[in-house]
Amino acid sequence: MANPTAAMLVIGDEILSGRTRDANMYYLAGELTKHGIDLKEVRVVSDDADAIVLAVRQLSDAYDNVFTSGGIGPTHDDITADCIAQAFGAHLDVRDDARAILEKHYATTGLELNEARLRMARIPDGADLIENPVSSAPGFTLRNVHVMAGVPSVFQAMVASVLPTLSGGDPVLSQTLRVMRGEGEIAGTLSALAATFSDLSIGCYPFQKDGAFGANVVVRGTDGARVDAAMTQLARELEL
Repeated sequence: MANPTAAMLVIGDEILSGRTRDANMYYLAGELTKHGIDLKEVRVVSDDADAIVLAVRQLSDAYDNVFTSGGIGPTHDDITADCIAQAFGAHLDVRDDARAILEKHYATTGLELNEARLRMARIPDGADLIENPVSSAPGFTLRNVHVMAGVPSVFQAMVASVLPTLSGGDPVLSQTLRVMRGEGEIAGTLSALAATFSDLSIGCYPFQKDGAFGANVVVRGTDGARVDAAMTQLARELEL
């Protein structure tokens, strides 16, 4: 049986402008791989409501899970919650359980739970809260879309909260063979190997070091014995 699938939607002008480097995709991909969920697509969209709504609908229809990152803070340009609600036709307002979490947090910090901060308690009807042990403001899950903060430490904490609730498959295993030959020299061997081991993913990633060309050949799959067999055959055929 194939593993469940996932997509990621990264939201924010700061990503597309180059002002902020996204670290969340790298983290999410690794965690999903360990959980047996295949990350199939990543999109980055600006803080544009129509673009976010369209992307959410398309990705939700295409994959088992969608993870969003960014746009659920207290400022005017944090519009992700509004867009998720619009995408699914859900009513959005401050919810009592989310408000209670924020009230408890700000009572301990001595800061005021003002109108701006209360925006983070706006949750679409029918959504389940995602725990945030870092800064308290919750994310939420509506249907198959998991809505999370863009701050890496908070995003990672939310992923840890969500993953145990999701059905996974077989973790993807990988092995790498470093070959000091150019891609053109080994392409035929890799094509034949891919045909023999069609159940595995075989990738070739070139590099150059000290003027010499080489490639890292990566074999991935859920069956460790098959990965081992492919690597053994590859090393033998390349006489390594």
